[in-house]
Order: sequence, then structure tokens, then C-alpha cells
Amino acid sequence: MAIYDLLLRGGILIDPAQTIHAPRDVAFANGRVAAVAERIDPAEARAVVDCTGRLVVPGLIDLHVHVFPGVSHLGIEPDPHCIARGVTTAVDAGSAGADTFPGFRKYVIEASATRLFATLNISSQGMLSPAVGELDDIRFASVPRALETIQANRDLILGVKVRLTKHSIVSEAAGIRPLHLAREAADAAGLPIMVHPQDAWTDSVDDILAVMRKGDIMTHCFHAMPCGIFDDNRRIRPAVWDAVERGIIFDLGHGAGSFNWGVAEAALAQGFLPQTISSDLHHYNVNGPVYDLVTTISKFLYLGLSLDDALSRVTAIPAQVMGMADAIGTLKVGAWGDAVVLAVEEGSFALVDSAGVTRSGRRMLSPRTVIRQGQVYTPIV
Repeated sequence: MAIYDLLLRGGILIDPAQTIHAPRDVAFANGRVAAVAERIDPAEARAVVDCTGRLVVPGLIDLHVHVFPGVSHLGIEPDPHCIARGVTTAVDAGSAGADTFPGFRKYVIEASATRLFATLNISSQGMLSPAVGELDDIRFASVPRALETIQANRDLILGVKVRLTKHSIVSEAAGIRPLHLAREAADAAGLPIMVHPQDAWTDSVDDILAVMRKGDIMTHCFHAMPCGIFDDNRRIRPAVWDAVERGIIFDLGHGAGSFNWGVAEAALAQGFLPQTISSDLHHYNVNGPVYDLVTTISKFLYLGLSLDDALSRVTAIPAQVMGMADAIGTLKVGAWGDAVVLAVEEGSFALVDSAGVTRSGRRMLSPRTVIRQGQVYTPIV
């Protein structure tokens, strides 16, 4: 008699949260992980997926995407680019603000197979237009409106997002004030802030980090623009090391302009790594250079990270950052039933950074089967 809904059989389980890298079968029942063992009898499962020669890992988590299509100019459809590519949980990083979040919730979050959360933009309009920055007028940075929206959506909003790039996003009149308003809103709500720091209205990233606290997220940590992680001698700034010690999370946030091979290689040579690897996937990079999260992970395999180390930054660690370590980012018994079966393709693969510089990688991760709530995910055609 079948006691499991689904069995992943014969694969190599990599679950950094449990420090497992070994042959294991994984079974699911009632939407959760029901059993993990060296061998589980296939007769006990209603459906079996043969994972021989493949990796079985927890459903991937992308902490930085933009999936508000039709409203935000950055927005893409979540399911073809997230869950279909192995990302079962994603966090939209500020596409919506207080004025647009209700529509984002109803028409995107609640309608998607990808499990979606969000950081709320301190700008009430969110990221609407490429022509007018969301903080061109400081009046959009409304703390009361942000708090009202957070309170009504506590189940989905995980933090407050602020983008600080001058001219294109933030007016000179607004200056660095949006950072402090985001801090004020986040503190009042008991949530962290996520900061997009590059080319802000300040002389140094040190000024931004001074406002940040344990649990806050500094995204785009490998960009090559002003307000970066290096000092004038291309050494990691003391304030950056101090921020790491204080518990600030440095996130990759690849994006169309925020991943530079030279910055990444110099940082890793000094022992600095992002705690989380995210794609910043959106309309302007989904067809390159980002493509998806697995391509971004593959760039870190090229940089020398092990599979376990790279995968921890898209599973166990972001789950901890989100406060959901017992539910997602792991395949321990009782966790939500999200997994992805990955192939490791060998060959020569062009890996392009945000400046158009290409490196040739030898390994590329490729999702073959995605499991969501204990069932094989099948895209709706």
C-alpha cells in the first residue's frame, strides 16, 4: 500500500542545512517531506522520479527578484522564470510600494505557483517607470503608508526596501533621506531593511552601513560603482568587515549592473563572500546576462565555491534570513515539500557579468524536475 505521494529515488542529496551530501531517497506526503533514507521502497509511493546521476536539493530560494509584470517596468512573470527554473520560493525586492502592493498581492502573489514574499518599497509607488525614479519626489517615501501596508500584509512582507542611486532613482533634493525613512518604517514594524547602495548621495558606503543593523540586507555587494565594498587600495573596507561582524547580510543581487568579475575575484581573494546569492532577475536581464538563479550559482562554481557552499547560499542561509529555516531551504522530515532535481552539465559555458566580461565555466547547473508541496510541478501551457 502506498504511504507516500512521491518518491525521489537514486539521487545524491545535497542539503546544507543538514550537512548531508550523500546518496539518499526522499519521499513526500501531504505536501511535506515524509522520509529521507538510503533506500525507500518504491512500492510505497504513488509516483516515483528516477534521480540517478542527478543532485536532489531543497527548492531554491532567490532573495531578490522583480516579478510585478504589467505594473513595474522591471517586472517579469514569476513562474516561467522562478519555479520552472528550480526557484520554489522568491522574494520580490521592492517592486511594489504601499500604493501598489494590494494589486501585487491579489494578481501576482496569490495567482502564482512560485511561493512569493516581498520587501516593501519605502516609495509608495514602487518601481513603476524607468523615466521617473521612485524617490524623485521625497513625498513618495511615506512611513505611515508603509506601516499601514505592512500591518495588513504581515504574512508576506519581510522587510523594507530602499534604492539609493542618485539622479535615476533618488533626486538631489531627496538625498540620503530615503535610507533614514526606510530605517524608521522598518524599526516601527520590527522588520529589517534591504538596501540598494550603489552611487548614492553620500561619499562612502560606510555612511550607509552605519545606519544598518543585524539582520538588514545589503544587496548588490559585487557592483563596481561608487559606494562599493572596496577602499581606494582595492581592499575590503573596515566598515564592511565590521558590518559582517554585526550581522548585516551581504547579498549578491546580480542584476543588469551589479555583478563584476573583477570585484568578485578580488573580494573572494580577501575572504569576502556574500552570505546569500540572488539573481535580481528582471525584464532587463532575464535574456542575459543573468538568465536565472542556476546560472548565477554556476558563476560561483567557476569562482571556486563547492557545490555545498554555493547551494547553502540559495537554500539554508536565505531560509534563515527569512526566519523560515524549519520550513524551506531544507529537505529534513517535516519541512515543506519543495525540491529540485539538478543535472551538473560538463563542458564550456560562457558566463557573462554585468559589464559584458565573459569567463568560461566548466560546469553548469540545469534543473530537470521541480517539486512544489510534494508534487511534481507541471507548467500551465
